[in-house]
Amino acid sequence: MSLELTLDFQYTTTMEKAWAALTDPDKLAKWIMTNDFKPEVGHRFQFKTEPNQYWDGVISGEVLLVDEPNKLSYTWGITGETHTVTWTLQDLGDGKVNLNLYQTGFSNPHGVEGARYGWSNWFQGFEQVLVA
Repeated sequence: MSLELTLDFQYTTTMEKAWAALTDPDKLAKWIMTNDFKPEVGHRFQFKTEPNQYWDGVISGEVLLVDEPNKLSYTWGITGETHTVTWTLQDLGDGKVNLNLYQTGFSNPHGVEGARYGWSNWFQGFEQVLVA
């Protein structure tokens, strides 16, 4: 059984700035982790942080789809599972952008809740990257 997570965030920003926050490795490092990400289909990348007792601190992925500045999708491999993360950006007008996160491939509800918690915390940093 595959479980999924959907989150929506609205920001006062441009599509270009939101896209850069999702695809520029320096900006990603400020709100997620250090990485070698490139928005190129087929590119294999890693996010890295300090390991702890629960995991080795590495998330491995491969870019699946790049539709700048509207949609980005990649695999997200962590703790023996591989998920698919898809970002969809929508211009809401009046200088507002909706950012939708859709993550699939969870094997249990605890993983979904852990991801919800993690992304919600990371998104505090995402907003700071937009105004920097």
